[in-house]
Amino acid sequence: MEWEFTAEDVVKAKVGYVLADFRRDLGEEIRINVGDSDELQFQRTFNLIYDMCYALATGRMLEEFLASCAYDPPACEFLREVEPLMAANVEMLGAILQRMIMDGVEQGMPLEQAVDEAASRHRELVATAP
Repeated sequence: MEWEFTAEDVVKAKVGYVLADFRRDLGEEIRINVGDSDELQFQRTFNLIYDMCYALATGRMLEEFLASCAYDPPACEFLREVEPLMAANVEMLGAILQRMIMDGVEQGMPLEQAVDEAASRHRELVATAP
């Protein structure tokens, strides 16, 4: 995806681009690229790509993430092909997650609590479809 702002702008709260916005935009990008797939195929593709972006944005290595889907070699190959195209998305998602944590710290939470709170909000949001 391309934005009119940078990941740094998100981290510094110069723009209000939040996780829900990112998931919506990623969903639109995937829907355009997947084409006429059915809803189940779209959702599966979205979940695979989003989970990979999240893993990479939180410091995991691609091969470490792929180990979790080793039972599905075509999915692993697909993710290996898509991963280089997701660099900007990974960077932006990382910035959004960092901003979520910083919001908690700025509200007076200790860092560990802010991280836990951000993780909790992340789980709640990803439980819904994009």
